[in-house]
Amino acid sequence: MSSDTVSKVFVIGGTGAQGIPVIRALVSDEKYSVRFLSRDPGSRRAKDLLALDNVSVLEGSFADEAVLREGFRGCDGAFVNIDGFNTGEKTETYWAIRSYEIAIEEGVKFFVYGNLDYGLKKSGYDTRFRTGHYDGKGRVGEWILFQNQVNGDRMGAAVFTTGPYIEMVLSPGTPMTPTVEDGVLTWRVPLGEGAVPHLALEDCGYYVRWIFDHPERANGIDLGVAVDHIAYADLAAAFENVTGHPAQYIDTDLDTYFRDGPLGRIADAPAGYNADPNDKSTMNVRDNFTGFWNLWKHGVVERDYALLDEIHPNRIRSAEEWFRREDQRGRALGKGGLWERVQLENRAPILKTGEDLRTGKL
Repeated sequence: MSSDTVSKVFVIGGTGAQGIPVIRALVSDEKYSVRFLSRDPGSRRAKDLLALDNVSVLEGSFADEAVLREGFRGCDGAFVNIDGFNTGEKTETYWAIRSYEIAIEEGVKFFVYGNLDYGLKKSGYDTRFRTGHYDGKGRVGEWILFQNQVNGDRMGAAVFTTGPYIEMVLSPGTPMTPTVEDGVLTWRVPLGEGAVPHLALEDCGYYVRWIFDHPERANGIDLGVAVDHIAYADLAAAFENVTGHPAQYIDTDLDTYFRDGPLGRIADAPAGYNADPNDKSTMNVRDNFTGFWNLWKHGVVERDYALLDEIHPNRIRSAEEWFRREDQRGRALGKGGLWERVQLENRAPILKTGEDLRTGKL
């Protein structure tokens, strides 16, 4: 893609937690314009994006070939991050593959796939680590890189592999939503002595912009990103250091977690809320997130932090650095410090599923 002309990027997943900072980074100057897909262009998130310069919306669903063709047509870049909690693993796999195929046909020059770790493969195909919303993306990510060996001259491709956002450690409606117990911020999760490779959403925009700015280097790359592998005892200590308020991590067995924890109410529901619960390929929330926590508890996933330092020298590198930035940001916006914002009445969901309460259309 030429560096001296505006490049138009079609974005699927633009109103999601990750898509918003990606779009903001792409249109932060006049190099890129964005067309994003939305089932509801009148939603708060869509309206916020449309208030930006060089941003337009296409109404429709990614689960529609005609809509995909219209979205990709006339664009030379694409960022595709399908919401697996909307679709379920089987449907996401199909439409992610079709998105890649249609993008080539419609003349897209560079395709970035929003990916997650293929944890089942990385564990040596051990069912304890089977995590549908991760493996579904991870299989497609590998498939895209394999296709790119043949198609890379026609349409370059990169895989952008993320993980749990660090914003999720304070937000309602996530697997690690904390509680305030007798004045102590408390994370009760089944992590043992493990660590989670949390990612800061503000860094997502930087990394994806870097990929589009450097297509020659990024072509064929699987860029796995994170702030750090964060143990939750360290997470609690970092919160205390920044806020002056006590925090704790309590390791919790899986049965207790799925009975009393943040996912307890939906533990037996399909992980992908539009998936057929009677389809034997559909994982429920309990099974899906058992694998999820085992990935972090047993250290299955790795990151190349030296590479991330090279690509993003000013990246966030610790939980304490993120807490400090977020505390200052909240105060500047008049929302108060982190301690005020973790109180139940002041919490706001960061994930789209926390906002639409698992009721979005396919």
